[in-house]
Amino acid sequence: MLQIDALTTSTIAILLLFAGKALVGRFDLLKRYSIPEPVIGGVVCAAVVSGVYLLFDTRIEFDVGIRDTLLLYFFAAIGLNSDVRAIRSGGWALLILTALASLFILFQNILGMTIAGMFGLDPRAGLMVGSVSLTGGIGTTLAWAPHFVETLGITGAAEIGAAGNMFGLIAACLIGGPVAGYLIRARNIPVSGVATLEIGMLHEPQRTLLDYYGALLALFWLNVTLLLGQSLTLAIKSSGLNLPDFVGCLLAGIALRGVVPHLTKRKRRLWDWPRMQRGVALISEISLGIFITMALMSLQLWALDGMVAFLAVAMGLQIVMTIVFMVFILFPCLGRDYEAAVMSAGFGGIGLGSTATAIANMSAVTRQYGAAPKAFIVVPLVCGFFVDLVNAALVGMMI
Repeated sequence: MLQIDALTTSTIAILLLFAGKALVGRFDLLKRYSIPEPVIGGVVCAAVVSGVYLLFDTRIEFDVGIRDTLLLYFFAAIGLNSDVRAIRSGGWALLILTALASLFILFQNILGMTIAGMFGLDPRAGLMVGSVSLTGGIGTTLAWAPHFVETLGITGAAEIGAAGNMFGLIAACLIGGPVAGYLIRARNIPVSGVATLEIGMLHEPQRTLLDYYGALLALFWLNVTLLLGQSLTLAIKSSGLNLPDFVGCLLAGIALRGVVPHLTKRKRRLWDWPRMQRGVALISEISLGIFITMALMSLQLWALDGMVAFLAVAMGLQIVMTIVFMVFILFPCLGRDYEAAVMSAGFGGIGLGSTATAIANMSAVTRQYGAAPKAFIVVPLVCGFFVDLVNAALVGMMI
């Protein structure tokens, strides 16, 4: 066995993240399917490690002790970025999409657990090809994996979830735009034709420069969020509900964003959100990138031996169910109009990929048919806020 210390592991992870970003910039196929940069570098490393194990019977183990803290920073940042006041602008569409996404999470998990039972596996292993990896994404997958392996005794849970997430990301990008296009043409829906796209507006705040004070302020409030999140996590677990630690940090960030600005009106330097927002986003992105890379580096891909058929059947049925849900349930409930079609395209990202794939799907549709302002408010809120909370609660109960 070859053991890699923490400093070397983190250095390798950063190099792999650079490599992933370079590959995405070089190959249009990776960019077209919105494959995350850390996934590419992490999977390549995992493949090399697996090759060394299979060819030379030598296991390489990385010291990834800092990994879990990086994940907490990411979810703390999501909480701090969640302005509850924005919920009002979503209207009924926000409530409907949240309710339907919650129902879909239940369907995903029932389907995954049923298929796992049919293949003679622990039915709870099916959650890793259900909402854990698909609705939750790679971050949620790797956050739950230790509980599945160490507490539930499900070997290869991280590998199953990571494989499901990668298939889901590609499928989400393949079905989102085509389904929306089919709905628009088949129902002869009038499109907006407005040339000013929302995705351009989303990039406007990033022009603000990041300075020393803004970065320091961002780091301070992220640390405060982690401290409060730890207390909330202990309170949640003491109630008997077993949820990952990131849920406490997510709730803490939401609470601080809603309360602190009112307490610091006379002392703006303690909470200067426009100044520290870029710092929060930057720390969040770096933390998630290194976390995913480090988590995937240590995957034991040889543990998937004998589960290929299970993964193929599970993912095939999950994709079919997602398309059926988008066309026959989601689209009619959201109003059968152009905004509903764009949100249906985004739902492919919610149900099978990530917020990034949801935005990519909607952007592709709006570039062809025109702007959809409500969709670009509702879908990111559901992806980045409500779904994480509902998913964590439902997975915990179904376990």
